[in-house]
Amino acid sequence: MSQETKKIKVTTAVIRDMKKKGEKITMLTAYDYPTAFLIDQSGIDVLLVGDSLGMVVLGYTSTLPVTMDEMIHHTKAVCRGVQRAMVIGDMPFMSYQISVEAALHNAGRFLKETDAQAVKLEGGREVAEITRRMTASGIPVMGHLGLTPQSIQQFGGFKIQGKGDEAARRIIEDAHILEEAGAFSIVLECVPGDLAAEITRLLSIPTIGIGAGVECDGQVLVTNDMLGTFERFTPRFVKKYANLSIQMREAVKQYMDEVRSGIFPGKEHTF
Repeated sequence: MSQETKKIKVTTAVIRDMKKKGEKITMLTAYDYPTAFLIDQSGIDVLLVGDSLGMVVLGYTSTLPVTMDEMIHHTKAVCRGVQRAMVIGDMPFMSYQISVEAALHNAGRFLKETDAQAVKLEGGREVAEITRRMTASGIPVMGHLGLTPQSIQQFGGFKIQGKGDEAARRIIEDAHILEEAGAFSIVLECVPGDLAAEITRLLSIPTIGIGAGVECDGQVLVTNDMLGTFERFTPRFVKKYANLSIQMREAVKQYMDEVRSGIFPGKEHTF
């Protein structure tokens, strides 16, 4: 990516253009101001305020308990830390499934109250009309197919999706349906790499992979996973680029030792 492109505010048009040019799209999650600020300064293209915050920030056992108010609260903080990256708010469980009207209201909150530029919702043909109405109302929508965590009870666990001809055909059809409904991109989670590659070739909108192979137009990871600050479990598709939990423990232990021994605070820290 050129230096000039790095300075441009990322929008749906920029994301689409990156696919046309064959430029890989980079995407990470963020849930607070300092993390968003640092990642944005690093030049990331997209920041997702994922409902994964329920597990990696709030300590829930799944994403299901996350509320709209919690999502709005964290998305506001993220948006305050961002200048260049596109910020997408994740629609939490039951914020869009009840009715089109409820979905429009809640999606509108992200754009009106937080300054996010788009929303993400899980599902294929079952959310096509919601996607169509949102985009018609000026709300950009990112789709999400494959392993959709809000349906984890229905799936019976975190399992790869799209295995077998029938399952693969359905995901391909859903991808086309979401594109036709107006989605500007689609996350493909935990689907076979060859299936993700085929969908990427078939669509004119970008695909963002997570556990879906290298052929997607971009990649996304949960920041807490790739930095090693969430230790409850590590999905197979995660590469840890750091293990900050170790450094944090070491720093805290050093602080406690210095307080107990009288080394801290020193003269330079005292008025």
